[in-house]
Parts: sequence; C-alpha cells; structure tokens
Amino acid sequence: MAIDSITQRQLSKFVFSGVIAVVVDFGVYYMANNYLGHNLSKGLSFLSGSVVAYLLNKFWTFEAKEFSGSQMFRFFFLYGMTLAINVFVNKFVLATIGNVLFGFLCATAASTILNFLGQKFWVFKK
Repeated sequence: MAIDSITQRQLSKFVFSGVIAVVVDFGVYYMANNYLGHNLSKGLSFLSGSVVAYLLNKFWTFEAKEFSGSQMFRFFFLYGMTLAINVFVNKFVLATIGNVLFGFLCATAASTILNFLGQKFWVFKK
C-alpha cells in the first residue's frame, strides 16, 4: 500500500514535531526537577511537551488554522488514550518477553502510530 505525498509530508512533520515536543519535555523536566521534585516536574514537563505537540501538529503538520475547542479536547483525549495504550503495551511486552528496551520500543511505536492516525483522521480531519 503506497502512502500519498500529503500523508508522507504530514508524517515527516509529525515525527519532527514529536522530537521537538520530547526535547521540550526533557528540558522542562531537567530544569524544574531542581525546584519542584521528580513527580511535579514530570507532570509539568509532560504537559509542556503535549502543548508543544498540539500547537505544532495543529498549525504545521495538519494545517488546521481555525480555533476549535473540540479539536483541543479530542487531541488531549487521544493523548490520554495512547498514554494508557503505551503503558499497557510496555507492561505486556515486559510480562511476555521480559526485554525492557523492546518493551519501550513497542510501546512507543504503538502510541506513535495511533497518535498519528488519530490526529490525521479524527482530531484535525478536514
């Protein structure tokens, strides 16, 4: 099955946006950790990375220029669901195979694929 050029471009932008969001997540976590402790810092950093991902994917990746509260709700709902799937896949792989790196990679792949498809066809569909 061939991927059309629009989807290829969106996928490239999505991956790049994801890298930027992870860098923001790590940067906020690293800086805040000295002042707020691990848990609060991680919560703040995850939220910061999620907001960056939302803005980049909305305006750049999927070019959804209009404001929509329902898009924002769907985005964060999707992120919550894929976070749960990420944790489940990681736990399942660890329980069945026992390899931490493989579990992490499978969980990341599953949530990344579902996030892309969910954003393309549900959150920011045109």
